[in-house]
Amino acid sequence: MFTGIVEERGTVRSLTQPQDGRDAVLTVDAPTVAADARHGASIAVNGVCLTVVEQSPGGFSADVMPQTLRLTALGDLRPGDPVNLERALPAAGRLDGHVVQGHVDGVATLTTRNPGPRWDELTFDLPEHLRRYVAPQGSIAVAGVSLTVTHVTDTGFGVALIPTTLDLTTLGQLRPGDRANIEVDVIAKYVERMLGLDGSQA
Repeated sequence: MFTGIVEERGTVRSLTQPQDGRDAVLTVDAPTVAADARHGASIAVNGVCLTVVEQSPGGFSADVMPQTLRLTALGDLRPGDPVNLERALPAAGRLDGHVVQGHVDGVATLTTRNPGPRWDELTFDLPEHLRRYVAPQGSIAVAGVSLTVTHVTDTGFGVALIPTTLDLTTLGQLRPGDRANIEVDVIAKYVERMLGLDGSQA
């Protein structure tokens, strides 16, 4: 489990594309996170929970399944791109953000960015099937960053980024038209499932 509090902004070293149905391999330079990135450890990369398969000096590598490339924006990454990184939360750790699983629900597109005196307001378009899980003042993870929804629109939602978020995460560099991984509030999904509101049997 994760919290959506980014520990380090790493840099993509390489992303090998899958061949013959095999997984892609993502290698990231990240001195802080990689310091204890043992084989089998979970690290959220732009909000996607990946498993470390190899540790290298100042970095780590993880396999990326074809399904993950299809459902997330990881396939957009190129060498030199920054990525948000977070190690899994220890059992006795402090939950500073919100419950984030690292299971991306979809990809949103940034439509507008309005700079403020010290913060930026961003609006995203969200796939239709995810819009019902987003509520004003609710929690949402954007590229692995825990954020509070400021408002909802007919096609998506808005958030506001404080200076710390602008400085320490990739969201400070996001531009209209860019895509970002989205994880909606898992509690909303479970409530819907238990009540049978999604059309399935409760």
